This record gives sequence, structure tokens and C-alpha cells, in this order.
Amino acid sequence: MARYTGADCKRCRREKVKLFLKGSKCDGPKCPIESRPYPPGQHGRARSKDSEYLLQMREKQKCARIYGILERQFRGYYEEANRLQGKTGENLLVLLETRLDNVVFRAGFAKSRDMARQLVRHGHFLVNGKSVNIPSFQVTPMDIIDVVPASLDTTPFIVASAELGEKTVPAWMEVVGSKMRILVHAVPTRPIIDTQVQEQLIVELYSK
Repeated sequence: MARYTGADCKRCRREKVKLFLKGSKCDGPKCPIESRPYPPGQHGRARSKDSEYLLQMREKQKCARIYGILERQFRGYYEEANRLQGKTGENLLVLLETRLDNVVFRAGFAKSRDMARQLVRHGHFLVNGKSVNIPSFQVTPMDIIDVVPASLDTTPFIVASAELGEKTVPAWMEVVGSKMRILVHAVPTRPIIDTQVQEQLIVELYSK
């Protein structure tokens, strides 16, 4: 499976905003965007002309990078969102939010989406009692996500259990800390999705 293998911090600097790809490092003084708040590369400090197309492209890139998705898969999500009823941009964000790796991250079981993706790939989670190791698996209302019992004593989950409650859990899901369980109550709506992207710019880009 193709995935980005470059420096995460360069992606934040390229978008000129924190994408929170490195967990706790993003909140500390060592975050590179704090000392170098300009795009990477030889001409990073040069002022670029923000054309309509550039703004749309940057918004799409920012969204894809936040969720850790490459172009081909991101376009697939857009096409699926376009087929669904309702606003395409909002449908797109809902599809991204209900990925299993994102749900694990939002619940506080991982410090970043990259870490959540790795935990899912390694088979540490059960969805409705069945093992799922596909990060893009779409969760639905009433799904129950559990940590595999044998994984509870491993370091990532010991740390996650100790830190539960430090992170705000979205209203559409519930975390049962005593059981390291996630309950999905509903499909998220745009007002409660805190991803800072202008999804309409993405729709305009792909509609051309």
C-alpha cells in the first residue's frame, strides 16, 4: 500500500498551519513551524501569488495530509461523496472522519493518525467482535470497537489508558475507558467536525 514516507513537519510548513501530524510534538516549542513558519525549499520565503486554483489545491492538499491520504484514494472519497445525497463537501468530511484509524485517533487511543493507522494495520482492534486491520474501514452507528485483549498489556495501550480523559472525545462517539472500548453513536455532522478546512474549495477544484 502506497504511503507518504517524507518528513511530516514539512507538510505542516507547506500548508503554513499545524496539521498535528506528530502528536504531542506539535504542541511543544520544538515544532518546526514555530521557528520556520514558511514553506520548505529554496524559495519558501518568497511571496507566491495566491491564485484561485492555488487556494483550492492547497485546501485539498491540507485536508488529504491531515487524514494521511494520498491523491488517488482522496479522489475516490470525493467521488463517493459526490454520489451521496446532501452536500458533497460535508459528505467528504464525514467519510474521512468515520475511517477506523481516525476513530481510534479521535478516541485518544493513539497520539496521531499515523500511529492509529499503524495500530490498526497490526491487528490491535476488533469491530463488533471481528478483527479488522484495514485503516480505511468505515465505521457506522452502533459499531463497537475494542482493543484486542492480548494487546491491552502492550505499551501503546498502557499509555493510552493512563492518558484517557486528557483529550476531548467528539460527541458522536463514546469511550469506555475501563474496557478500552469505543462506542459509535451516530454519523458526525459538519458542525461537530473540528477539521479546519474549507471543503467547498475542494469541491470547486474537483468540479472543474
